[in-house]
Amino acid sequence: MRRAVYPGSFDPITFGHVDLVRRAAVMFDEVVVAVADNPNKKVLFTHDERRDMAVDALKDIPNSRVIVFRGLLANLVEQEDCCAIIRGMRAVSDFEYEFQMALMNRKLSPKAETVFLVPSLRYVYLSSNTIKEVAKHDGKIDDLVPEIVLKHLKEKFGHK
Repeated sequence: MRRAVYPGSFDPITFGHVDLVRRAAVMFDEVVVAVADNPNKKVLFTHDERRDMAVDALKDIPNSRVIVFRGLLANLVEQEDCCAIIRGMRAVSDFEYEFQMALMNRKLSPKAETVFLVPSLRYVYLSSNTIKEVAKHDGKIDDLVPEIVLKHLKEKFGHK
């Protein structure tokens, strides 16, 4: 089985993330969406909330599976027997960080290749941080995030 892992904080998951999972799911037998539980990162949603939103957002992609993980991605790659790490590349500004991470992951887990996917043009500018900022000010984001995410953001920021 050709299994890929798509790691991230997914705080929250957006249609850009869903787009990448959908396209990766065509390339691999299974895509493990790994919601990172990093205690050093300030997040809006708990890891359980992020996992639950991702499960709901990806429910129509049958060969995707959502998990929460802690620790090194290379260890998760080994545990899940993955042959690839999926990473989204939105802009040139993402390149340096992603390139360094890909090289380190190759060193730690040489059997897994990093596969960079460029989001669909309609999502290329989209980030979870942008979504949170717009949602905080009650801006229109219903075409950028799954319904479950919209509901949770409205609750977090006290909007109706």
